Amino acid sequence: MRLAEDLAIGEAVAGEPGAVVGFLALGAGIEGTVERVDGELPESEEVREYERLKALFDGYGHAMPEASRKRLEEEIAQLEPEWAAHRERGSRVTVRVRWDNGFVLDGAHEDVLTAL
Repeated sequence: MRLAEDLAIGEAVAGEPGAVVGFLALGAGIEGTVERVDGELPESEEVREYERLKALFDGYGHAMPEASRKRLEEEIAQLEPEWAAHRERGSRVTVRVRWDNGFVLDGAHEDVLTAL
């Protein structure tokens, strides 16, 4: 794998609370090996809401009063762009990568990585 963009990680703290002395930055382009692929990242709140409202509409829309059905259709339409983006993007996972410089990045979103 190759890191697709610069990544700043955490803060180094000296003795007293809040005394930041720096942070670790991994530069784009470093290469490493995937050690583990973890589970899928959770869907966004908008995607979950779209699925919930769509199921409600599909199951009970025919029996709803017209005003309620129309309002539900509008809510679903507002969430359509997020749903379409989610379907296009597909499922995403997190991974554990051991970089060639010895650092290990765990729980990294696959979005910041590219295949070699």
